[in-house]
Amino acid sequence: MSNATLEQPNNQRQRRGHTSLPVIAASSLAGTAVEWYDFFLYGTAAALVFPALFFPESDPLMGTVLAFATYAVGFVARPVGAVVLGHYGDRRGRRATLVASLLLMGVATFLIALLPTYGTIGIAAPIVLVFLRLVQGFALGGEWGGAVLLVSEHGDSTRRAFFASWPNVGPPLGNLMAAGVLAVLGATLSDDAFQSWGWRIAFALSALLVVIGLVLRLYVTETPMFEEAQRKADSAPKGLPAGVVVTRHWRMVLLAAATRFGENAGFYIYSLLVITYVTKMLDLDKSVALTAVMIGQGVAVVAIPLIAILADRVGRRPIYLFASVATIVWAFVFFALLDTKDSGLIIVAVAGGLFIFAAFSAVIGAFFSELFPTEVRYSGVSLAYNLASVLAGSLAPIIAIWLYAKFDTGYAIGAYLAAMGVVSLVASLIAKETRETDLATIGH
Repeated sequence: MSNATLEQPNNQRQRRGHTSLPVIAASSLAGTAVEWYDFFLYGTAAALVFPALFFPESDPLMGTVLAFATYAVGFVARPVGAVVLGHYGDRRGRRATLVASLLLMGVATFLIALLPTYGTIGIAAPIVLVFLRLVQGFALGGEWGGAVLLVSEHGDSTRRAFFASWPNVGPPLGNLMAAGVLAVLGATLSDDAFQSWGWRIAFALSALLVVIGLVLRLYVTETPMFEEAQRKADSAPKGLPAGVVVTRHWRMVLLAAATRFGENAGFYIYSLLVITYVTKMLDLDKSVALTAVMIGQGVAVVAIPLIAILADRVGRRPIYLFASVATIVWAFVFFALLDTKDSGLIIVAVAGGLFIFAAFSAVIGAFFSELFPTEVRYSGVSLAYNLASVLAGSLAPIIAIWLYAKFDTGYAIGAYLAAMGVVSLVASLIAKETRETDLATIGH
């Protein structure tokens, strides 16, 4: 009997002990929550803190625009991260690549906590801030695809949307944690203390969260579908995975990206732009916006897996269609509710928007996984996901502020968001239902 034969039962026992789907889902969720905590912490700070600390010579509105511009820079790096980390994810494995992305994000965020401000080192402060933002974006570019595949490729096909939805709980959960930490610090510290050093505590906490994420992520094993593809490497497409995706699967990349336009633009308007809108345009206290965002993110955290259960029964396409139409309608209801300046209605506006985001998020993980073959799946889903982030998400806060400055009404922003919903609606109408797809046979 060969050594390989003797080792096989042990490997099987190890796989059973380390890859139950709930554990895999928890690992993926933990990692994405940590990385999105870091990413959205920056976005929240860009609205509340960074304009004064890193762009003090600009007028208040322009300082906010510049702060969000550094926020957008992170999105520019995301396609690069998708290509580089996607390559290693398709060649070296999903698990190892996810560990690397988590470490990169954690280190960059912790260094932001230590970064001197413009008043201390001058122009070097925003320059270093931009560099660290690029590192954050690069890391995030390879995070989501790997987290989704870690779940999808371990496989229960009848509940794929449900388990693949858990990494998508990471963004609202991470944002909830970021907004929560900043809200606590803002409530317990004076404005001067918060502006001076309190905000740094939130960034420094990232180090602890990274350790927790790494422990969970190192616990799981590689996906069996990737290992099977490695054993059949001789029959895999030749060349760089990203190149294969661009040349052979570009239609799927564009279609998948387009389905996210309403979700991605909406998420940044509902959860980040709203903070600037409430505090600067409506002149309300920042606690009103932060409370609404926290409640709305809590709604999304609960709604995503519940809607995913429905998606496993009725399919991905009906959920997409509902969410796209809802985006078009809510785009105008959202600003009508905000403009009342009523705290309760502001909460309804944000919670409603983030429920729509949850509907999108419930199906994105499964749908994207069901479009690409195993050999290039990491690169395919990462490119599609981050293409939408660049085109629809990165510029959303900047475009929104520009529209408000030009037209002096939130309804101009609503029209922009509705247009993003139309893009998602058209893509959803074109897309085919993928619920019955066998991941192992795509492209074969």
